[in-house]
Amino acid sequence: MQIYDVFNGDADGICALIQLRLADPVESTLVTGVKRDIALVKQLPVSRPIRVNVLDVSLEKNRKEVDALLAAGSEVFYVDHHFPGEKLPDHPHFTAMIDTRPTTCTSLLIDQYLRGRFHNWAIAAAFGDNLISVAADLAAKASLSEKQSESLKMLGVCINYNGYGATVEDLHFHPADLYHEFVKYEDPLDLIAAAPSAWQKLRDGYEADMESGLAAPVLTENESSLVVKLPDEPWARRVSGVLGNELANRNPDKACAIVTEKADGGYLVSIRAPLNNRSGADDLARRFPTGGGRKAAAGINDLPESQLDEFLDAIAEFWS
Repeated sequence: MQIYDVFNGDADGICALIQLRLADPVESTLVTGVKRDIALVKQLPVSRPIRVNVLDVSLEKNRKEVDALLAAGSEVFYVDHHFPGEKLPDHPHFTAMIDTRPTTCTSLLIDQYLRGRFHNWAIAAAFGDNLISVAADLAAKASLSEKQSESLKMLGVCINYNGYGATVEDLHFHPADLYHEFVKYEDPLDLIAAAPSAWQKLRDGYEADMESGLAAPVLTENESSLVVKLPDEPWARRVSGVLGNELANRNPDKACAIVTEKADGGYLVSIRAPLNNRSGADDLARRFPTGGGRKAAAGINDLPESQLDEFLDAIAEFWS
């Protein structure tokens, strides 16, 4: 039976698959894309039974396709931390590890599943998913030095940064290619020490784009929220998510959002709930037709220009 690995193109999805395939190094067909491309299960065949692993992709957004796979006799292993919908599939070939608490992520769930065999990859993913205090605590419990912890943080953040873009052409690396480069290392600290060219290119790109992002104009700021506007440029689309995380870390009592102009009009929006109240980002995003995500971090794929003021009012009011 052919195996398909379906995974989000961000740090959490990539690091989850790295752990899974280090533990079970089989040949599989990879299905992934930019971070916001979550309707991935529709790319799978339903003409024959297959084995499917889905990592860090919302079940709610792929439920119809998952049901079709199960009806075709396929086996589905689903690991995620996004809102899954009201009810999980009740099928003998469906196995799930889904936890929507804002203090976990898919890579940490895989880490539990594998009993910590590749723990440092899970720590890097948690840093990349902006679970900074969770990741730092795990690093301390693993007896990592401060330098090692900071190295894993930079790696996780940079992998996450690579996932943002309107299309894969915006990215430094296709997520599948980045996975192939990094799965060569059982320990991400060995990757960092070896400093392969892919890692150097990714880190340099992150630092350059973040410098531009931190200089971007503030659209609005008040006691409860901070919103920054970015232009319709590849660097801006790449940096939008990690910039949102950085602003949230610098402003823990405020909700933060990045509003990025789109070539065809409207905006791409990244939302971060206040770090001191990591909930509600998904609820706010779902007020708008193309919104979704999780409690601590969410987004709107296509916010019409006519709804920008409505969004600014909503984010200012939501956590006030």
